[in-house]
Amino acid sequence: MLQGTAAATLAWVIAKHVIDHHEPFFAPIAAVVALNAPLGERGLNTMRLLEGVVVGIVAGELAVAGLGDGYGPLALATFVAMSVARALGGARIVIAQAAASAILTVAVADGQVGGQRLVDALIGGGVALLFRQLLFSPEPVALLRRAEAAALATIADALELTARGLEENDDDLAAQALSRLRDLRDRLAALGRTRDASSRVARRSAVWRAQRTPVVREAENAGQLDRLGGSCVVLTRIAATTSASERDRLAPSVRALADALTDLAKDPGDRASRQRAADRALAVARGLPSGHLPPEPERGAAIFAVRMIAGDIMIFAGVDSDQVQDAMGDDTGELEVPTPAPAPRVPFNPGRWRATP
Repeated sequence: MLQGTAAATLAWVIAKHVIDHHEPFFAPIAAVVALNAPLGERGLNTMRLLEGVVVGIVAGELAVAGLGDGYGPLALATFVAMSVARALGGARIVIAQAAASAILTVAVADGQVGGQRLVDALIGGGVALLFRQLLFSPEPVALLRRAEAAALATIADALELTARGLEENDDDLAAQALSRLRDLRDRLAALGRTRDASSRVARRSAVWRAQRTPVVREAENAGQLDRLGGSCVVLTRIAATTSASERDRLAPSVRALADALTDLAKDPGDRASRQRAADRALAVARGLPSGHLPPEPERGAAIFAVRMIAGDIMIFAGVDSDQVQDAMGDDTGELEVPTPAPAPRVPFNPGRWRATP
């Protein structure tokens, strides 16, 4: 909100006192709307807004020049602007901004063509790009880590409910765990959007363009959470079908994995946290029966699911998948988690001062 307020004010000052426009309302509107997007998506949002605003203003000015003001020119300008925006790709923000800009242009024109409205919109978009590209460009790795933490916390909560269900032999808790894992789909979808957004920030931002390697590494690592979430769904569904005696044997392993994920969710970018999570997951995997799975289908499936989760945790922590398989097959030896991708740094970036929620 502070960034939007500052951008609107700056755009107004430039348009009114530097460019000397009498009523530069398009400048602050364009600046606020362009920044009204999630972190990592504001640059794309700005370009789409400018595309729609330019189309709408041009359509409105042509309608006013040819027909004057009134409901006829307004209707024609709105329809033409939306049609052109749809033909250019059809993004909803482009269509909406094209229509709104055409309406405002005709409504305030009073029958007079005013090219300054297009200049005002460009000023507002330029201020938004200045904020996004230089002054408050978000750290792409930090964006990913926040999304990872949210997804890990949801997975940990679901596993904790599964562990309680096993310990208390309570099928209702298992149902709650499955419900929580359904919520995980939204977290993973948000993580996928954040991966795309962080990659765009690293590629297109003047601040981060030279430091893309850590972003690529962390984006690849974040993709492992999809597999981890799927493994947890499998375990929770299987756990509900096991016998009471098998639940007692299974509960400590699930509890240990839930605790490991809870700790990891607090700071997924910390090497020590990743090492602890990998060590706990390895200990769980080694504590399970090795070799051939038990003949009982439910027990064998449950053990396999626990091993999958343990392996996924170790891979997310940064251990190579081949090393994970070798470590789980041995009774001795330790894993060495590599140092996570460091968050890029620049000499001056006020966006780093923003409080982390």
